[in-house]
Amino acid sequence: CALCSQGDSILADSGTEQLEFIALSQRTGDPKYQQKVENVILELNKTFPDDGLLPIYINPHKGTTSYSTITFGAMGDSFYEYLLKVWIQGNRTAAVSHYRKMWETSMKGLLSLVRRTTPSSFAYICEKMGSSLNDKMDELACFAPGMLALGSSGYSPNEAQKFLSLAEELAWTCYNFYQSTPTKLAGENYFFNAGQDMSVGTSWNILRPETVESLFYLWRLTGNKTYQEWGWNIFQAFEKNSRIESGYVGLKDVNTGVKDNMMQSFFLAETLKYLYLLFSPSSVISLDEWVFNTEAHPIKIVTRNDRAMNSGGSGGRQESDRQSRTRKEGRFRINH
Repeated sequence: CALCSQGDSILADSGTEQLEFIALSQRTGDPKYQQKVENVILELNKTFPDDGLLPIYINPHKGTTSYSTITFGAMGDSFYEYLLKVWIQGNRTAAVSHYRKMWETSMKGLLSLVRRTTPSSFAYICEKMGSSLNDKMDELACFAPGMLALGSSGYSPNEAQKFLSLAEELAWTCYNFYQSTPTKLAGENYFFNAGQDMSVGTSWNILRPETVESLFYLWRLTGNKTYQEWGWNIFQAFEKNSRIESGYVGLKDVNTGVKDNMMQSFFLAETLKYLYLLFSPSSVISLDEWVFNTEAHPIKIVTRNDRAMNSGGSGGRQESDRQSRTRKEGRFRINH
């Protein structure tokens, strides 16, 4: 991209290292890794916009944003995901409260991007350029329902229900990305035109995990078996269209079913893992003890004690405080 060649950083790259480097400092007792990645967030927070939405290109020297797309899809997505997950990984303490505050600000911005189709009223998340909204949503943005469900527990009951309901609406849309094609596999992105609900844009499928990731979170947090049914249907579509003798491959076109010749590594690390967990007991990689990074690798929840870390004490190797987090916390049971 032109802006990349001018030295701009990508938002998702800059904001998707915090979990791993914080965990590295906790394992080693050396604060330098955590300090490096947290400085990025502190710098962005100095000029964080009122709607919490950042363009996908950032000047790495000034911390300023370039005129570019705002999206919860490619190159933007996991920045917002990590604002929430660093707060969870730090056991929701004061040391990580600024992450939660930034995330809640961004979720207000997300609400301003949500529109609904006609005639079926599918909720979707627009992209934004300047003041103009683009009625396009990447399958990559289908991580958002799971993120909203996971983060809803930090709100008051009324706000929690609002965001959980939006998560369920968006998950229904993402599931229909799959159901709307002849192969029952989703394309890479979708456009929404008045009276036509949704139409596939880029029509390949590369075995992406985001929709089944959200189904996993919604099943864990609500207990609604509908999400297991949807996940099973998606798995069966992969089995029918993508399985070959030596593994799985993507599709060049979800309308024709023509295969490509590649199995992405994230299909094993994420797609199949989340499908497996969708049908596993909640005690398997419990969300009370672990948080998944953006590639679905579990990282232990650790009560943050940055003072001990920075003084070289044992604070970098704390165990998660199970007693401070009950199984009831952050869990919802929704009647359908």
